[in-house]
Amino acid sequence: MTTAQARQAIGAYGEDVAARHLGELGMTVLERNWRCGEGEIDILLRDGSTLVVCEVKTRTSLVAGTPHEAITDAKLDRLRRLGERWAIERGVRPDGIRIDLVAVLRPRQGPAVVDHVRGLS
Repeated sequence: MTTAQARQAIGAYGEDVAARHLGELGMTVLERNWRCGEGEIDILLRDGSTLVVCEVKTRTSLVAGTPHEAITDAKLDRLRRLGERWAIERGVRPDGIRIDLVAVLRPRQGPAVVDHVRGLS
């Protein structure tokens, strides 16, 4: 397995863990890995009447920093624009758009550690 394939597999694992976690909280997954020319949204969900744009960051260690550190103001702005674009393209009129982060730490042994941060912006 190449490094790129390993990174992709870890990302897919994290997204599966995040989708399951958010579903257990009562949110409904609307779409995963939505892409357009401006970027990608990992998971789009409905939480009541709110559209949730969820960024998933998965790490196997904290050597390169925490997943939280990867979320910049520019990233938040882009995710908000992408969420608005998705809603327009799908004809969805949510009461609001919220950006969440699900940070997944996958240690070499033991279960994954999930940290869900609601409402980054």
